[in-house]
Amino acid sequence: MERSMSKVFVTFGFIVAVCMHYVAAQTVHVVGDASGWTVPQNGAAFYQTWAVNKKFVVGDILTFNFRTNAHDVLQVPKESYDKCSSDNPIGQTITTGPTNITIDSSGNLFFICTVGDHCQGGQKLSIAVSPSPPGASPPSGNTHAPPPPATTAPPTAPSPTDACAPTPSSSPSPSSSTPSGGSSVPPPSGSSSSAVLAGVSFSFISVVMGFFF
Repeated sequence: MERSMSKVFVTFGFIVAVCMHYVAAQTVHVVGDASGWTVPQNGAAFYQTWAVNKKFVVGDILTFNFRTNAHDVLQVPKESYDKCSSDNPIGQTITTGPTNITIDSSGNLFFICTVGDHCQGGQKLSIAVSPSPPGASPPSGNTHAPPPPATTAPPTAPSPTDACAPTPSSSPSPSSSTPSGGSSVPPPSGSSSSAVLAGVSFSFISVVMGFFF
């Protein structure tokens, strides 16, 4: 009994350590907070002021909240950023909002809106990214969760009525398209990653304790 309890506590401690590591290694930053990604009304330096007190590391996520066809997001080198030019783009222009961009490299990163004179009006963002903490393995680019494995139900003998009943045709599931360079899913809140990890950890702990008891 004591041996089983010690295994439970060791497993619990390991799960907590892993979860804390990944929560610390990945933060969701909503660009502009409640203002979102738009032409700032508080002056052209709004986004620089927003970013100055933030700490960005590889693996973090930038969430750009904007209305599709009203704004866009494009990563550019510093020279293009300074000139508000779309020359020498890094990746594709993201036109569907809101969008999430996973930071996959350290250094200075630059983003602009290419619609009209929005960039000249201050809709541009420059951030300084630090390397990820030791041992962290952040996802590269924009990733999607893998689909759950398919399960096969055991065959059952059909009843006489089932044998005569016509088989309904299944309608194809709607396809979805994701613009290159970002995902168009609704942005998670700043604490969503922590809540998901906590839920997964609790479920896993329940399974482990059920196994031993």
